[in-house]
Amino acid sequence: MSQAVAQVQDYMDEKQNVLIATANAEMIMRATHDKELRDILNDAALVVPDGAGTVWAAHHLGHDMPERVAGFDLAQELMRIAPQKKRRVFFFGSAPGVAEKAKAKAEALYPGIEIVGVRNGFFTEKDEPEIIAQIKAAKPDLLLAALGVPKQEKWLYKHKAELGVPVSIGVGGTLDVMAGVMKRAPLWMQKAKLEWLFRGMLQPKRAGRLMALPKFVLKVHAAKK
Repeated sequence: MSQAVAQVQDYMDEKQNVLIATANAEMIMRATHDKELRDILNDAALVVPDGAGTVWAAHHLGHDMPERVAGFDLAQELMRIAPQKKRRVFFFGSAPGVAEKAKAKAEALYPGIEIVGVRNGFFTEKDEPEIIAQIKAAKPDLLLAALGVPKQEKWLYKHKAELGVPVSIGVGGTLDVMAGVMKRAPLWMQKAKLEWLFRGMLQPKRAGRLMALPKFVLKVHAAKK
């Protein structure tokens, strides 16, 4: 986490205009058959291991990966130090009203933080020029997009040059959790590497997507041979 936070700070200092992805097993499996997503992940400035499965796979294949860097936790760390670094943050995504609630929560948790804009994730293609103009006018250093995988990665990548934001990160359900409309797994489940199970219990419609996990394990085993 400390390395990821330091790297993101460097990107913001240098105004690099980069995309950061938070890859769990489900995203990686999707990328095996979604070429557009795969190309985005390969071109991202930084891909952090958002999930116990990603860390396990790295270790299994002989790569050093000290710990999981969850997108939610990375976002919180970046917001925690944003006031002292004078970083400007923009929330984009989730249902109407959620980003506003997440903004209020961030302002309570991190006194002095500058949330320079919010916009919900319900839009059509004709709304995009207005959204891009709103983000550009706000001049954030950090854009947190909660549109779900892979929509958030594809949207940020497609409009990266137009937006000109130093750092953009797809953060999935982060705004929902901050706003209190979705629960995060208890700490013991996070430590036991069972956050994926908690999400599946909370959102039964995700059950089909969780089938990616055993397929991921098999692919990792196959890759080692």
